[in-house]
Amino acid sequence: MSLYAVIGTDEGRVSEEALAKFNELRGENSDEFANDVVEGTVANAEEAFQACARALEGLQTMPFFGGAKVVWLKAANFLADDRTGKAERTKEGVEALTDMLKEGLPPGVIFLLSASAVDKRRAFYKTLEKNGEVTVYDRIDITKDGWEEQVMVMVTRRAKELSLEFDSDAIELFVQRVGEDTRQIGNELEKLRLYLGEGGRVTISEVELLVPMSAKGVIWEIGRALERRDANKAIDLIDKQLAKGEAPIALMRASFIPTLRNLYLVRVLLESHRDLPLNHGGSFSKAIDRLPEAEKAWLPQKKAGGVNTWGLYYAAPKAKNFTARELKQALEACLAADRALVTTQLDARFVLHRLVMQITGGKRKKAG
Repeated sequence: MSLYAVIGTDEGRVSEEALAKFNELRGENSDEFANDVVEGTVANAEEAFQACARALEGLQTMPFFGGAKVVWLKAANFLADDRTGKAERTKEGVEALTDMLKEGLPPGVIFLLSASAVDKRRAFYKTLEKNGEVTVYDRIDITKDGWEEQVMVMVTRRAKELSLEFDSDAIELFVQRVGEDTRQIGNELEKLRLYLGEGGRVTISEVELLVPMSAKGVIWEIGRALERRDANKAIDLIDKQLAKGEAPIALMRASFIPTLRNLYLVRVLLESHRDLPLNHGGSFSKAIDRLPEAEKAWLPQKKAGGVNTWGLYYAAPKAKNFTARELKQALEACLAADRALVTTQLDARFVLHRLVMQITGGKRKKAG
């Protein structure tokens, strides 16, 4: 095999895996000057053409000391279906590189590509796919239910590699603060390892102390404040997001509605099935799976089939702060607020503040 590509929207993971593949292909005893690394991050079409030209030159030049040679076109950003990718000068360079790959590389010469986005309709990608090994690392889609569970699995695996162990509530907070960005996850885990040392146990205190809150994390914190019926915290977070230019309707649909939906669904479940195990996620999921189909049909579903229990499991302890009737009314209030944000000229800040009060059922406490 002489063609390899590591691509995908998860830029951090792509960068890590491409470097690992480069080191694997060149071998431990490879001479530093026997391989070529061509920087593929460009600003315009002319630079894209030049990057392709340098890669071609590297592929056509045999290693000075003999043996294998790896040419790595690194972090290419001109292969997507965008302005630079569509430019004629870019196409000229990419087509020349494609022709070289189609003809076959000289013995002992290996081509490695890393890129965040590649137009899969074009001959370049099809050549790689047909004649080489293509590995794709895309970011987890956080707009879909269950993304937290996927990220949690990844965090657990990487934490184990660093000899770290998370408390269950700590890993939940970590995932929500960091999100799906692999590079950020790696940075924050390394920070925790340096702070705790090898074999450290991560509690919620360390996460709160060391892991900064991303924009996604703020959205999640609004939901947690609603779960606790903490009007002060929810309103303060909302005001900060609005001041940063966050769209009110985005706050509504990313935080309010998913939070209250999970609270309501699991509250109804708990009233019908008081014996559901709440101390272990796996046991909770198995118990849900054993329910009659008619009782599971209205619950959130995974794309691959089956109930998506992650959000329900973590909402269950907080659902006890509400009655089912209160949560039903809260969802109805969300619907009214959503319509008000979309169809009326009411002040968005007022709409969201009023909704917080309706959900939490209390007046905002004065500071001090």
